[in-house]
Amino acid sequence: MTRIVPFIVILVLTACSRDVPAAASSEPVAPQTALTAPTADSPPAPVPAELPEIVARVNGETISRADLESAVAELEARAGQPVPPDQRDRVFRGVLDQLIGYRLLKQESVSRKIDVPETEIDARIAEIRSQFPSEEVFAQTLESRKVTLAALRADAREGMQIDAMLRTELGSKTSVTPQQVTEFYEQNPGEFQQAERVRASHILVRIPEGADPAAKEQTRARAAEILKEVKAGTDFAGLAKQHSEDPGSAPGGGDLGYFERGQMVGPFEDAAFSLAPAQTSDLVESPFGYHIIKVADKQASRTIPIADVRPQIQEYLEGRNREQQTEAFVGTLRAKGKVEIFI
Repeated sequence: MTRIVPFIVILVLTACSRDVPAAASSEPVAPQTALTAPTADSPPAPVPAELPEIVARVNGETISRADLESAVAELEARAGQPVPPDQRDRVFRGVLDQLIGYRLLKQESVSRKIDVPETEIDARIAEIRSQFPSEEVFAQTLESRKVTLAALRADAREGMQIDAMLRTELGSKTSVTPQQVTEFYEQNPGEFQQAERVRASHILVRIPEGADPAAKEQTRARAAEILKEVKAGTDFAGLAKQHSEDPGSAPGGGDLGYFERGQMVGPFEDAAFSLAPAQTSDLVESPFGYHIIKVADKQASRTIPIADVRPQIQEYLEGRNREQQTEAFVGTLRAKGKVEIFI
């Protein structure tokens, strides 16, 4: 069976989004993909409960039931939940449409003899490796997905060949002018509102699960000793690295970044928003344990200036253009090819 749901391509299939950029959080906008399934006004045709062994054929190359089910399973894993029964037809047909589009692009890149230097593939594999905390975790992930390193490399080559072809094919069609960025900003004011937020660090001393009053008091006493060091001027970040029992923030000196109201548990949030920059709280008890909170910065609600979000907007608009232009390109490939769907 030919695998057409490569480990890398799953990222393409699940990264699709037509949402406006997450500019209000000042976070980078994820690159758009070109294979978003078109939405239909009419309900999709029912997908049989029992799929045939071959669900589609693209210019003579088959897309198997296993290919489709594997892609849907990856989507479910990333979503953290199964496909709702009332969405099964739409999801299965949307994923199948993406697989067909990818196969058409792959075939076209082969016919054009697109070549990718081995050094670029090496760099891509290294980039993927770097996203894992260790080589062991990387290897375990490949094993759990039944993907060999050779197959991963082949997937990377395919994806990079397609990208190279699309860069040539689309050219300047995806470019965005400064005026278009400005117009998007002005036409979507609600997307660039930022609520009041603070940037804080904390030291957490956890209360043991099921702790009796004596154990709880011991925990509080330990937290109080750390608080004394904080009040005495000992470096907060160093104390957090040494004592905090929050594995997510302790390595970074307790830094939680910026957060708005509603993102933290009540007692913690109340304390953090009541502090001024550079102030440190007394002990704050929450369901997690005892916190010592230090606020680094506090920002009032505001409209984010266009200068702060121009790069994100441009990236989003370029991605949207790329998506639209690639869908059109896939449409031309589909029109001149032979696509058979058996479900």
